[in-house]
This record gives sequence, C-alpha cells and structure tokens, in this order.
Amino acid sequence: MAASKPVEPQSGSGLPRWQLALLVGTPIVLGVGAVYLWNRSRTKQRKGTGERKTPEGSASPVQGQDGAARTNREEENMSPLDRAQAAKNKGNKYFKAGKYDKAIQCYTEAIALCPKEQKTDLSTFYQNRAAAYEQQLKWTEVVQDCSQAVEMNPRYVKALFRRAKALEKLDNKKECLEDVTAVCILEAFQNQQSMLLADKVLKQLGKEKAKEKYKNREPMMPSPQFIKSYFSSFTDDIISQPQQKGEKKDEDKDKEGEAAEITESSGYLKAKQYMDEENYDKIISECTKEIESGGRYTAEALLLRATFYLLIGNATAAQPDLDQVINMQEANVKLRANALIKRGSMYMQQQQPLQSTQDFNMAAEIDSHNPDVYHHRGQLKILLDQVDEAVGDFDECIRLRPDSALAQAQKCFALYRQAYTGNNPSQVQTAMDGFEDVIRRFPKCAEGYALYAQALTDQQQFGKADKMYDKCIELEPDNATTYVHKGLLQLQWKQDLDLGLELISKAIEIDNKCDFAYETMGTIEVQRGNLDKAIEMFNKAINLAKSEMEMSHLYSLCDAAYAQTEVARKYGLKPPTL
Repeated sequence: MAASKPVEPQSGSGLPRWQLALLVGTPIVLGVGAVYLWNRSRTKQRKGTGERKTPEGSASPVQGQDGAARTNREEENMSPLDRAQAAKNKGNKYFKAGKYDKAIQCYTEAIALCPKEQKTDLSTFYQNRAAAYEQQLKWTEVVQDCSQAVEMNPRYVKALFRRAKALEKLDNKKECLEDVTAVCILEAFQNQQSMLLADKVLKQLGKEKAKEKYKNREPMMPSPQFIKSYFSSFTDDIISQPQQKGEKKDEDKDKEGEAAEITESSGYLKAKQYMDEENYDKIISECTKEIESGGRYTAEALLLRATFYLLIGNATAAQPDLDQVINMQEANVKLRANALIKRGSMYMQQQQPLQSTQDFNMAAEIDSHNPDVYHHRGQLKILLDQVDEAVGDFDECIRLRPDSALAQAQKCFALYRQAYTGNNPSQVQTAMDGFEDVIRRFPKCAEGYALYAQALTDQQQFGKADKMYDKCIELEPDNATTYVHKGLLQLQWKQDLDLGLELISKAIEIDNKCDFAYETMGTIEVQRGNLDKAIEMFNKAINLAKSEMEMSHLYSLCDAAYAQTEVARKYGLKPPTL
C-alpha cells in the first residue's frame, strides 16, 4: 500500500511486539516487518487467566506454622502471631461476605498484632487489606498497602499486580508498567491477565509519547533506495514516470520556443528533473513554486508535493494537497485516483480503515482500469484480514497488467498466509508452487524472492530461504531491509548471533535511516541483556519513524526495555539472556 514506506505483511505469531523486549532466552526468528519468538510452546503451557480478587487464606506467600492445632486454643493463650492470623481469618470471612469495612478492621488488627520480624505474614495482612480497599475503589490506599507488602516481600506477585492495577487507575503508567513487568517476569509470562495489562499500558504510553514527539519531529527524507522502492509500487502513476528530455504538453508541440520557456520556468518540471537525478530534497520547494505561480502543472505539483510530504512523514501537510487534487474534477483521472490511493494508505496508517476503504473504492469507481488501485487495495485487504477480497483485487490487477510481478508475488503470499494460518497443508503446497512459478516468470522481481523466503522460513526450509535472500541482495544490493531479514534468519536457523548482528549492522551501514534495522537491533540487544544499548537503538528508530502509529509502537518497545532496567535495579529480576 502506498504509505510512507512499502507495507510488509505481518507475521502470524500472535505475540505483542512489546513482549519481545521482555521475553528473552529463546532464539529470535524472522518475520516480515516484525520479529517474533521461536518455539512458542514454552509460553502456551500453564497460562493463567484467573483474576486475583480474593485475599490470602490461611497460607502466606511462604507457608508458615501449622495452624490447625491452634484453632481450639483460647485466644488469651495465643501467641501474637496466632492472634494476628485469627484476625486475618476473620477478615477473610467478612471479605467473602462483601463486608469490606469489617474486613479492613480485622486486617488492621492483624497488622497491629503481628510481630514486626514476621515479615512474610505481615506482608500478607497488608496485601489482604489492599484487596479490601480495591473493592471500595480506594486506589491510593491500595498502593500504600501493597507497597508495604512488597517492601517486606519484594517478589510478592499478588501485591505487585494489585499495586499495578491501582497505579493504572491513578494514571501512573510508568510505575504501573514497572510493577506489571516484574509480575510478567516472575510468572515467566504464563499469566494472560498480567500480560494484557502490560500490553495495554505500553500502548497507552506509546500513543501519548508519540503524539507529543510527532508534533515536534524534524521531517527527514528517507534513503534513495526507500524512495525508489516506494515509487516502484506504482505502474500507472503520471508523476513517477521519468521526465523525458524536452518533454512538452501536446498543445505545445508546435510552439517550440514557448515550450522551452515553460520547461525552464516550470517548478514542477524542475522537480521532475530533480527526481531523475535523485536530488529529492529540492522537490517540495520546486513543487511549491509551481503551485504558488498557478502553473499549468498545478495538479501534478500538488500530488508530487503531497507524495514527498508522506515520504518524510508529514501527513498533516500532505492531506490538504491530496484533498485538493481529489476534488479537481478537471484534473486527469489518473492523478485523482493516485491521490485517493495515497490518502487511503495514509488513513490506514492512522488506523482509520473505514475512511481508507472509502478512498480505495472511490478510486476504483473513477478509474476502474487502473491496476494500481487494485494492487494497493489488495494490500489493504490483507491488513484487514480480508484475504479472499485481497486475492480478488490482485487478480484484477494482474488482468489489467499481466506483467505486474509485485501483484503476482503478493497474491501468492496472501494465499500462502491463508493456507498456513488455516493449517491446510495441500493449499500451503499449492501456494509454494505458486512462488516457484512467480520467480521463474519474473526473475528480476526482488519482492517475489523476499516473500517466498518468508514462506520458506515458516516451513523451516532455512537453507532455501537463505538463498532467496541472497538473490534479493543480488538484485537490490542497496536494500537494507533484506540484510535485516537475512540476519534474523541466521538467528533462527543456526543460532548464529554474530553473523546475524553482522548482517543487521551491514543494513545500517548501507542505509543509516533504516528504522527497521535499529528496531531489530534493539530487540536483539534486549535479548542479550544489553538494555542500555537496546534503548539507544529504539530511540534511533523513533527519530526515523515516518508515522505516529509507527512511533507509538517503537516507544512501546523502548518503554518495555526501560521498565526491565528498573525492575532489575529494584528487585534484581533479570530474565535469562541469549
């Protein structure tokens, strides 16, 4: 889809990507556009979903003395600890009956009676009182009592999680995240409830930080390879076609002198010349000259300027230009359709699928024979998990342009993902055969090899996948993303960390604006236990992000890594590393 960068199909791992910055000690594998974990069976076992609502019973976090023998003693003959336990047990009965004020009184009595050196028991009484306060929605009191419990028993999961929930209610997301991160690690990521809270808080933090950062970000032109890859996804686009020397409009062909003057003074034609020369930084300013002068290429200049605004991540500036082109009834229909594709893609990046779908449908209505419309709408349908409709769009693109290698390859990948997630071996094989046919018919299409490599990796045909990535590099040696994918493959295939990092470092050397490379490097550094280095890599990726949504995701990864550093500092909790 035409967004700020070519859209890559997402992997089917089902894991939130923040978790990758925490869940460590297992090899990483390749996912197109994402990194996910190998051998998920480790995390499928013993996943708890029950909520922690009730207070502690007679058992403390660490089992204490046998309480059965003392139940028949007279209270006056009990030890202080026995009397405290009796008060707690009485409080538990009130709690279960929904009499929370009385339960709080009993837990308070237990706290007062309990000898200070009995820290494990005392932590239980505080945690139980916090549970009663939680039922009364007294979040500050919950935090205070849970903090007392954690101070006495730093790895007390129930108290940590209860405090995390209360901190969320108090809108203290940073400390909430630290607590729930500690819980996730202590539970080895086996409890869905704590993982969902972590995911929720990380998304909220990411959105908040990205919104502020994105408003004040410095627009940055991506690498020439990125820009060329972007424009290569369009085949019926007037503005992306190379400028012909001495190009003139039809009505000017018999006015050579006038045409020469137009070519010299036209900001748009100058911008096209800069495009041919890969001098991309000057394009927006030249288009602006054309627009402000009311030149004959105003529509083209608006669309070209909007396109480069999208490429540098300035959707706010791009939208008015796109709106204007779309509403120009007298403009070439190809320009209007292209503007609709790009605005639709922009809406999808902004997580507005309804508006995105409307724009693509309008583009199909006004320019029904434009293969670009169906190609990019097909990618939208994949993102919306509407695979059958995506395949239909790819088929229409191929009908209109049989030599569209990209559409052929992406159709194969859509069919493959459908078969793979549906666990249909015969259809998987049919899709794999389709990839073989695509690379045979279109041997110069790097995307075909890349998508085939992803499918081969899913099928654990690592050697062949590696060869496909080699072919991609041969065809596009300046495409940094391929080096990242190949590096990740080495980690899954051979557990060769050094070679994987070498290839990802090569990607950064080729394109120091490749945010995917920094993101991946950061994820690996987390798994190696190098949290400070990981945070540095995530911050570099954040500064390169081209959309607020992408930036939000990267902040989530960065915050997850930072939370882990705080948990390590406070509680000494360090998951195993690679």
